[in-house]
Amino acid sequence: MSTGVAEAADQTRTTGLLPGGLLRLATCGSVDDGKSTLVGRLLYDTKSVLADQAAAIEEVSRRRGQDGPDLALLTDGLRAEREQGITIDVAYRYFATPRRRFILGDTPGHVQYTRNMVTGASTADLAVILVDAGKGVVAQTMRHSAIAALLRVPHVVLAVNKMDTVGYQRSAFDEIAAEFAERAGELGITGATAIPMSALAGDNVVEPSATMDWYGGATLLSHLETVPLGADPIGKPLRLPVQYVIRRPSGDRQPVERWLAGQLASGLLKVGDRVVVQPAGASSTVVGLSVLGRETDTVWAPQSVAVRLADDLDISRGDTLTANSAPQVLRRLSATVCHLDDRPLHERQRVLLKHTTRTVPAVVERIDYRIDVTSGSRLPCQDGLSANDIGGVRIRTAEPLAVDDYVENRRTGSFLLIDPQDGATLTAGMVDVETDAAHPTPRR
Repeated sequence: MSTGVAEAADQTRTTGLLPGGLLRLATCGSVDDGKSTLVGRLLYDTKSVLADQAAAIEEVSRRRGQDGPDLALLTDGLRAEREQGITIDVAYRYFATPRRRFILGDTPGHVQYTRNMVTGASTADLAVILVDAGKGVVAQTMRHSAIAALLRVPHVVLAVNKMDTVGYQRSAFDEIAAEFAERAGELGITGATAIPMSALAGDNVVEPSATMDWYGGATLLSHLETVPLGADPIGKPLRLPVQYVIRRPSGDRQPVERWLAGQLASGLLKVGDRVVVQPAGASSTVVGLSVLGRETDTVWAPQSVAVRLADDLDISRGDTLTANSAPQVLRRLSATVCHLDDRPLHERQRVLLKHTTRTVPAVVERIDYRIDVTSGSRLPCQDGLSANDIGGVRIRTAEPLAVDDYVENRRTGSFLLIDPQDGATLTAGMVDVETDAAHPTPRR
């Protein structure tokens, strides 16, 4: 990391603008694996619950004749809403410890809502996949594992919950952990951390378990506090999708200044840097930077910024300022997609493709395969992709797009397919670009 990047990283951590001390995690698991209780235990034992809310839960639990607080009540209201069809969206919880801040995305457990895990895991640094110790690895476990693998979630925790129902037996935990490691390895997940726990009793969630002294690893919270985060986005090549072009008067008898506003997807930008505007390829020099209305010399991801260039180039919403390493400029994309809509996605279907701040007409040229998410195998796909299906597609766009491989940049390597008639979101996609820029054809 260069000196400028290192200084910017230190400053962003000091100011809290970069999630250097922020871990985004997604919890997922089958129905009744104890996910609500686990989330409630994390919030309750880390003192992240308001006093009156904790008192209310304890009172309701006493009236029901329970010995301790029913921590699932902290999230069961939203879960019930999901089951009744009121909402099936991801519920976010925010909490903090002295060592780290957390954003927890609690994803639905029902099979028909598997697609909603894409929302929760798309920005996650870590996925907590729950397994009921009495049931072991089930099909939904592997569905969630497959999505975590496809979305390149950096870290995975296998939470073997309800160990109290199997007498806290080490053999039960070891068997589940070994089976998961083998099957997840086939999906590309390696190095997952398995933790035996009982969210109901509080074993190995926040506090170490006194009944599982055979386990010498960290508790879930301790692991979340210490797991290394991925590379800082400021260390990646510059990517600034333009969202607005702002015309700002500069004074009497002076020309109107044009500022390009947007959120930095990655990279570091300084006054005097040379940038290239994609997909057109024109270049210019940065002569002004502004954050929250105040001019500055340096900006970095993920700040929202305004940029002024030395040259009056033809730039509009959807263009991208780049530097350091150029993205691929393509009109044909190969991608892995998760279909979200109840209406199937078919070959030759006309759609709108939204990539960062750019939306262009496109057509689904081919659907190459559908992934069996329980095994990771690729299956023929003749009738299109249905809701919750994951598959490989080829897409042709009406205009060129400046894209990165999803593995390299999750922001500029992802897109949405939208119905041009009603504006509904159909599909979420992850780009797999051809590395040979001389032959911009998606690899098979």
